[in-house]
Amino acid sequence: MYAVIKTGGKQYRVQEGDILTVEKLDVPEGSAVKFDEVLALSRDDGLKVGTPVLGGADVEANVLGQGKGKKVTVFKYKPKKHYRRKQGHRQPFTRVQITKING
Repeated sequence: MYAVIKTGGKQYRVQEGDILTVEKLDVPEGSAVKFDEVLALSRDDGLKVGTPVLGGADVEANVLGQGKGKKVTVFKYKPKKHYRRKQGHRQPFTRVQITKING
């Protein structure tokens, strides 16, 4: 059994027990979170696909922790004009573990 969920503008194929890194969610570490936007759900009796989401289906998960990704360097310059800008960015994320798929 698996589900396709949408969170943070991205889609993920999840099963029970999976550990995901998703865009940052404002929930404390150790708490539960529910993903209501289930796009597809596969069970023994077949595949259900929503238009665009399935009503009555959700995915429950526990928050394992918050963090930041690797640093990305952004460097802008214009040749022969003495214009240089160096900037770094670390994207925040939330690590979750899927506990239950309802639907």
